[in-house]
Amino acid sequence: MSDEILESFTRQYIQAQNVPELTFAWQGGEPTLMGLDFFHKAMSFQHTYRQSGQKINNSLQTNAVLLDDEWCQFFKRHNFLLGVSLDGPQELHDAYRVDKGGKPTFEGVMHGIRLLQKHQVEFNILACVNDRTAQHPLEIYHFFRDELATAFIQFIPIIEKTTDLAHPISERSVTGQAYGQFLNTIFDEWVQRDIGKIFIQIFDVALAAWAGYRPGLCVHEETCGRAMAMEHNGDLYACDHFVDSGHFLGNMIAQSLVELINLPQQRQFGRNKKADLPHRCHNCWVRFVCNGGCPKDRLLTAQNGEPRLNILCEGYQAFFTHVDRPMRRMAELLHANRAPEEIMEQLRLSKASSAGFKQGRKRHYKNKARGVPCSTNGN
Repeated sequence: MSDEILESFTRQYIQAQNVPELTFAWQGGEPTLMGLDFFHKAMSFQHTYRQSGQKINNSLQTNAVLLDDEWCQFFKRHNFLLGVSLDGPQELHDAYRVDKGGKPTFEGVMHGIRLLQKHQVEFNILACVNDRTAQHPLEIYHFFRDELATAFIQFIPIIEKTTDLAHPISERSVTGQAYGQFLNTIFDEWVQRDIGKIFIQIFDVALAAWAGYRPGLCVHEETCGRAMAMEHNGDLYACDHFVDSGHFLGNMIAQSLVELINLPQQRQFGRNKKADLPHRCHNCWVRFVCNGGCPKDRLLTAQNGEPRLNILCEGYQAFFTHVDRPMRRMAELLHANRAPEEIMEQLRLSKASSAGFKQGRKRHYKNKARGVPCSTNGN
């Protein structure tokens, strides 16, 4: 990205949003390949064009392998929030995360994470759920929670399209069923011991929906179209999942960001997410939180021949059904100005009570078999 594009984008992006707080999100490829000088210029331009009283945040998605003390000092100084790509313990991460030469990257990522921790830079984990990692939910969760001591995790389902019409989805993609089981297994442990300590994006999305708020993640919003992607040359596209000629909006040097964002085709792109929902989605009880998922994953044809069914549909239904009861209870706690983590104590008491009842029933039948008089309540 040239200095001209960087400065123009920074100015237009800030001026287009009359808000007290905004965020620049840096992604790649790998954004650290641009080098620190580029990001020093970015901070300078942000300072120049920042409106009075306005707070500017920066987030950066990275594989962390290029991080050193200088990078981390920069991130800390400018309050960057990092998203670090790490799929789990070494064997699971290195299965697919290799460098250009085919070498595994786990050690490099972990070195970068230790540096972030050393310099107290905030980061969250971006973990891909693929055909392999989906089979190890608790191993991955325990690794992030206990070994990395990270509090913020995003689980990203991998759906890769191929050019093979007979097999349009790659073998390393996760199935809807496996994704649902993965989330359910982690949720069952999280809800009993980690609420308020570990924050998992899709769990937060669910709680927001059950509490009556917008999900807050474009994947599960009713409409979309506000997560556009800009390339290094100023070309703007409808979404970072649709960077293709059919979704090209224009160049921000030739036409302003405000004009491009408000183009009729971009507005229609956002509305299409709702308009193109399969009929079965309209009749699905979890639609209020799912909203059909991301359009990029609507690759299946329903049994009745209707197209555009989300490949993760089975997983979404399984997960959102599984969490319904605890989410309703946590939403009730929120509306009562109480902490959702109170549910953990309630679950422990319920579990203890259930265990006590079962133990009492067991003693009752043992005594009955021996002819010992028993009270009617089984104790």
